[in-house]
Amino acid sequence: MGALAAAAIILIRARRRFCCQFRPRTQGRSLRVLLVRRPAVGDLVRLIRDADLVHLAGPAMLPLVISLGLGKVLVIEHHGFHVACPTGLLFYEPEQLPCPGYFMARKYGKCMKCQEATGKTAAQSFKTIFSTKIRRMFSNRASINIMPTDWLGTILRLRRMRTVHHGMTGPAETAATSGNSANFAYHGRLVSTKGVKVLLRAATTLQQMGLPFKIRIIGNGDEMAQLKSMSAGLGDRVEFLGHVPDEKLGGALSEFPTLVMPSLGGEVFGLVASENMLRSKLLIASDLGALQEVIGETGLSFPAGNSTALAQRMQQIIAQPGLPETLGGQARARALRLFGQESMIQKHIQVYREAISIERTRA
Repeated sequence: MGALAAAAIILIRARRRFCCQFRPRTQGRSLRVLLVRRPAVGDLVRLIRDADLVHLAGPAMLPLVISLGLGKVLVIEHHGFHVACPTGLLFYEPEQLPCPGYFMARKYGKCMKCQEATGKTAAQSFKTIFSTKIRRMFSNRASINIMPTDWLGTILRLRRMRTVHHGMTGPAETAATSGNSANFAYHGRLVSTKGVKVLLRAATTLQQMGLPFKIRIIGNGDEMAQLKSMSAGLGDRVEFLGHVPDEKLGGALSEFPTLVMPSLGGEVFGLVASENMLRSKLLIASDLGALQEVIGETGLSFPAGNSTALAQRMQQIIAQPGLPETLGGQARARALRLFGQESMIQKHIQVYREAISIERTRA
């Protein structure tokens, strides 16, 4: 790690009050890692005080204030829209559609209506809007703000932004084209922002057209019962597997060469997309900026929330059975090229070095 060899770094996921401290003091010795779960405020202050660099996994208010107050080298990695949207999802609840950016446009009345649609009182909504402004102000004082996609940077518009794509190791399987091209899968949480209702409406359209298809839905969430009720008319064309452990996920997806991501909001990268690209899956994804940046030209897109357009994409794949193999192979090649774990690690090291250099210049 070169210049970082003598650094003490603390990584904080404060929403779960989890800390990870490591001290790579000597290149030839084992890495020391100290895990502190649910630290008290005093312990959190001590850990941050003793660190040379603080890396926050999200702009959590308490460690943010402590780090800035102690004058630490501070890196914030943004995994949501918490400095540009009071709910952190960039999803407009009253219309169940992607938010066009009301907070950043200072249309706070829209933000109030959005939160009230989730059951918050006017006072609670105002408090969240105010805290978002404070969180944004503090984030702009960080040494560097990390984004998992360039697109997220265009939404958050913070100072000193750097893009570091999420990295992962590829699964053992390198092909996923054994299934019928009329087989489609969904993998993710069953919540409103993921747009599973859009997928089921598209399925109803395919059924009305008399087309053969099968949809496998993998995941749990608050909308499970509602989605099952909504799919009752589709019979055995749709099946719900619930949660599937990681070690069994490859098998559950093996005969489903196409994965559908009908997300309506909340996506800043799309780990499900990159993971299934590594499985050589063809992705059909809504046109949210983060998903399109990850998938590139290796998948198919449709306007978010438009079930008719999604049905047309699914019909296209049914009519062209060779498409999943062609684009799925391209998807895996893209994921291996752009989203490798080693690349992510090296880019983080570069960011740490730059952050230290920035703070030395300020001093």
